[in-house]
Amino acid sequence: MSDHPSALSASSADVIVVGAGLAGLTCARDLHRHGLDVVILEARDRVGGRTYSVEIDGQTIELGGQFLGPGQDRAYALAADLGVSVFPTYGEGDHLVETAAGRVRRYRGTIPRLSPLALLDAAQAQARFERLARRIDTDAPWQSPGAVALDGQTLETWIRRTTWTRAGRRLFTMACQAVWSCQPSELSLLHALFYARSAGTLQQVIAVEGGAQQDRLDGGTHELAVRLARRLGDRVHLHLGTPVDRIVQDEHGVHVAAGDRTWRAAHVVVAIPPTLSGRITYQPPLPAARDGLTQRLPMGTVIKCMAVYPEPFWRSAGLSGQATSLRGPLSAVFDSSPRPGEPGILLGFVEGAEARFMTARPAHERRAAVLAQLAELFGPRAASPATYAEQDWGAEPFTRGAYSAVFPPGAWTQYGHALRPPAGRIHWAGAETAPRWYGYIEGAIRSGEAAAATITTS
Repeated sequence: MSDHPSALSASSADVIVVGAGLAGLTCARDLHRHGLDVVILEARDRVGGRTYSVEIDGQTIELGGQFLGPGQDRAYALAADLGVSVFPTYGEGDHLVETAAGRVRRYRGTIPRLSPLALLDAAQAQARFERLARRIDTDAPWQSPGAVALDGQTLETWIRRTTWTRAGRRLFTMACQAVWSCQPSELSLLHALFYARSAGTLQQVIAVEGGAQQDRLDGGTHELAVRLARRLGDRVHLHLGTPVDRIVQDEHGVHVAAGDRTWRAAHVVVAIPPTLSGRITYQPPLPAARDGLTQRLPMGTVIKCMAVYPEPFWRSAGLSGQATSLRGPLSAVFDSSPRPGEPGILLGFVEGAEARFMTARPAHERRAAVLAQLAELFGPRAASPATYAEQDWGAEPFTRGAYSAVFPPGAWTQYGHALRPPAGRIHWAGAETAPRWYGYIEGAIRSGEAAAATITTS
């Protein structure tokens, strides 16, 4: 397994995979199982894509995607196969909600404690959303009943039309920021419905117990990518620090260039976010619909913040470590402590418009704002962590955002048909191409399997 573009490698292969996230690694694994020679070209100096961990003072800190939940069968199976154990996200005790006025209240369950009218409003709006989502064809959202009308409006338009109370609107807006890391005005209602349907329901998306945040992995989800790359070993030629800038195809195959190096293959799988795939030069040019699609799919904006303490002191106060804020800058907080319970780690997300504002502030100002809010929620001890770390995914040059690409109004119905089909010998993978669990680790794994199957059965 090579780790630098200057390292010795084959100049040709059966398939080249662009991107060593879980989609690209899974695709390479399956292609190799079918006896194909595979080269992986990764722009970063590491594997894992949007899964990413660092070690600080001997403790693994997860700065990328980290949760699994029911229905994510491929991810659980991969963890079991690689010997990575699963444990539940800590959730014992009371959760917290911070109102827009800055008042902090305790509650139990999934929905924060608000006024009875606001809770009724949120419940009826969610029920209407779930009914609409059941109509969506995840294989072809643009062919769903009423797709043009659903795609012609933003989620914000729907929220304003559907909710009755200011608190209900704020709750749905906060949910949008937490799920898509953008504002409701930025994504189409059709995309919001498709996303929820691809995971099952909106409830599964937002819930911890029984939902997408239910479980975690010992050592972090990044361990899946590290162990999978290690298992592939010398059977797959992996080149890190090798950003692809040009793909040329003809009737005989493809040439993939990274700087002054070129690899030749029969097929190439581009397993990176759509907005980044659109920055590669293609000869001949891609079909107009595929190029138009990548022009329209920005990534969400999120800063993931981790505060590490000697112990999870909030647990002794009867708190779960889970918090929701209508005020910010953090919109959601979780207990991210390792299985043994020490050290204590609070994970906070800054998302959407707040993240775009905060990313322009100096790092010390971001830290101060985050720790001040944690202190408001969990008490003065939260203001003084032993360690603080953050990952601004919008500033990461080979991701440019998280958690996933956002479809604005019109994108699905006008260009969605170009998302998954190959462009000649160029195939697409990545969490954004998955009909099931779009944007999740599960979706990335499924997309890699699908791309490999297309090549090996053609």
